[in-house]
Amino acid sequence: MEFRDTIAILSRRRRPLLLATLAGAVVAVTVALVLRPVYRAETRFLPPQQRDSSLATYLFGQTAGVPALLGLSGALKSPGELYIEMLKTRTVLDRVVDRFDLGKVYKAKYREDSRKDLLKALHAEEEKKSGVVTVSVEDRDPARAAALANAFIEELRSMAGGLAVTEAAQRRAFFEEQLRGARSAMVKAEEELRGYQEKTGALQIDEQAKAAIEGIANLRAQVASREVHLRVLRTFATGSNPEVLKTEEELRGLRAELAKMEGKGASGHDPLMPTERMPGVGAGYYRRLRDLKYNETLFELLAKQHELARLDEARNAPVIQVLDPAVPPEKKVKPRRALIVATGTLSAFFLAAFVLLFLEGWNRPSATAGE
Repeated sequence: MEFRDTIAILSRRRRPLLLATLAGAVVAVTVALVLRPVYRAETRFLPPQQRDSSLATYLFGQTAGVPALLGLSGALKSPGELYIEMLKTRTVLDRVVDRFDLGKVYKAKYREDSRKDLLKALHAEEEKKSGVVTVSVEDRDPARAAALANAFIEELRSMAGGLAVTEAAQRRAFFEEQLRGARSAMVKAEEELRGYQEKTGALQIDEQAKAAIEGIANLRAQVASREVHLRVLRTFATGSNPEVLKTEEELRGLRAELAKMEGKGASGHDPLMPTERMPGVGAGYYRRLRDLKYNETLFELLAKQHELARLDEARNAPVIQVLDPAVPPEKKVKPRRALIVATGTLSAFFLAAFVLLFLEGWNRPSATAGE
């Protein structure tokens, strides 16, 4: 069928064509008016960029398997992409669903359906040049759309903080445990010394014995502190690590000095009195005082190392900087009523034209055969 014939057929059957087009336009207008408006709220944030304070860099550089453990697929090329994938995890989605009771909002029977609806409403992308991540959420309520977008950032911060288990965090947790034990031992030693004093009346010691006790206690505490530090190092470093080798060498030197002060193989000419040469009278008091000094010194050393680890952990925590918090939008993004009406009208016109031409082509062979 030539173009001229097509125009002639449509012109001859313009009445049904116009009626079909008008019907399509009416349906499109009705649909456009019935659809409820949808609003989109946006927030923009800057992922951690500094190498030492970036969770993403830590995950990329030291634990390449973490994205897979989180259920993240594909090759992640930047910290922004990692944070975008974290936004889409089941943990974050479920927290937001529970926080806003979205099961009722989406009229979903199951949590999984609510999660899917929320994921459809969530949009996140990274600007390649600046690294800024834009997170937007669509909802029929503008205020709720803004609240959802801001809630995603809050939950992302919470999740990132929970995953930031760096070497400093491991040291901090380890020193906390050792610190609790040292505190309990110190309190116990104080109580034992006080009880022994009350029982025996031993209150004074000579300066030479006191110097020996404090020296031995200090060395024993340093040995214990270096042993703790060595155990921490071995949790993430090999035996050939320079820091491990240095700590082992320091530990050997401290143990040798301690053995000398405690009289193990001493020649008897040490200016500090070895414990084996202390007078028999008051030996029990000396031992208890030595234990107390040891636990006090050990507690002080562990407390300093714990504080350093805590400061390192705070410095290494991921910091998500929000550039633009989400605010309730004023304009809707859906539905685009003009587009719906135009699309519906044109679709009805072309569909009616196709049907008319098809019927014309179908009837023409029949008419030719009848002649």
